[in-house]
Amino acid sequence: MGRFDPTKIAVPSTHFIGGRAVGGARETLDVRRPSDGAVYAALPLADASLVDHAVEDAWRAFKESDWASRAPRDRARVLRRWADLVEADVATLAPLEAAGSTRPIQNATHWDVPFCAEGIRFFAEFADKCGGEVVPTQRDHLGLTVTEPYGVIGAIAPWNFPLVMACWKIAPALAAGNAVVLKPSEMTPFSIVRLAELAIAAGMPPGIFNIVQGDGRVGDALCRHPRVSKVTFTGSTRTGAAIMAACAESGTKPVTLELGGKSPQVVFADVADADKVARRVAQAIATNAGQVCVAGSRLIVQRAIADELIERIAGAFAELVPGPTWEASTTLSPIISAREMNRIDGMVRATVDQGGRILCGGRSVAEDSGGAYYQPTILADVDMSMDAVRDEIFGPVLTVQTFEDEAEAMQLAAHPSYGLAAGVHTADINRALRLARSLEAGTVWINRYGRSWDFALPTGGYKRSGIGKDLGRCAYEANLRTKTVLIDFAADAA
Repeated sequence: MGRFDPTKIAVPSTHFIGGRAVGGARETLDVRRPSDGAVYAALPLADASLVDHAVEDAWRAFKESDWASRAPRDRARVLRRWADLVEADVATLAPLEAAGSTRPIQNATHWDVPFCAEGIRFFAEFADKCGGEVVPTQRDHLGLTVTEPYGVIGAIAPWNFPLVMACWKIAPALAAGNAVVLKPSEMTPFSIVRLAELAIAAGMPPGIFNIVQGDGRVGDALCRHPRVSKVTFTGSTRTGAAIMAACAESGTKPVTLELGGKSPQVVFADVADADKVARRVAQAIATNAGQVCVAGSRLIVQRAIADELIERIAGAFAELVPGPTWEASTTLSPIISAREMNRIDGMVRATVDQGGRILCGGRSVAEDSGGAYYQPTILADVDMSMDAVRDEIFGPVLTVQTFEDEAEAMQLAAHPSYGLAAGVHTADINRALRLARSLEAGTVWINRYGRSWDFALPTGGYKRSGIGKDLGRCAYEANLRTKTVLIDFAADAA
């Protein structure tokens, strides 16, 4: 799909409860396009009573519809129809996703929408393939484990990949037989409503997938609701901690949290193709303008090739074209808001004040557009005491540290707080495997950087980067409770 006019997009500025759009609100929030800063919609903010209505409606649907009790294969069939409708709706979904987010139209068309659809299909297949088991016991006993859905899952999705991140939350929960109440980010709230409309068209019972719009107050109310039995969230570590506290204070309900990262990319001098590695490193921090939880934001490179690699990375950055998300030529996304861009720039300036040095970038661009764009930036002469190395920036900022040997590389790669992902680039497979074992990260990529398309491998962090996993079988099983059943069938048991 090529260029589109963002002013022609029909925006579903509503909640979605009981299978239909729900409007009206005492309070609204102006929603701005990141690409040009223009207000393009007013978002109705849910209050406590509407959150309660959405959760109670989901609970009734869980109890009164046959979603949880129907044959798992029939539930999977509805999810597959939903995925087909999502894929077929790309001409509507992709511009709606791109217009109000940081996702360029080419990415939304060829990655976000298809990836969302394929994720729904992937989790649909677990519905009749994962369950309980027979457990060995003594001869006249039968021991079983039975899996059951929780009931209502509260899901809170981030703004950086609105459709894809929502899919990661809702697809496994629905496949397992739960109902879901989702709060999308108030900055990117609208494509999810279209997703819910397509779920109803596919045959999902009304109320099984509800959406409430709002800010952090709505998320807090959702976490604390007594009918919500589990919460799943992707976002910052600080917000994740607040969600854990809210869940603990309202019934010790389980959580899945995919949180912040400060992921290293470790490059050894033996790499076969320096240009290929440089482009891989550049893409790992410049994709979505660095607004990615697993962004490879810390380059740790062997000194023998450091100057050459940095020059090649800077060259790859220079090729990127900033522009609005509705232009097909855009290859550098906008920052989600002017406030976030100022925060990113503030962290760069603070690091320079602390002794860091800007090798390229380090300023905003396309300032006459009204949008928020930041040049991909490389910072050298840095260490873990500095803001840009220690803290998650969530922008296109790459720090560089150099090493002599493997031991020093491991020392630099270690982070005191985060452990979401890491990349290792080397021609030595033995070294690669040693580092994969030693790095404290939930995901380690060897001679690549980024997730696969097959959804089979789970993602999630160590340390303050999260609890639990998205994707893979782990994500499906996290939406089920396990019940133990022990039967005594000895002759004198009754």
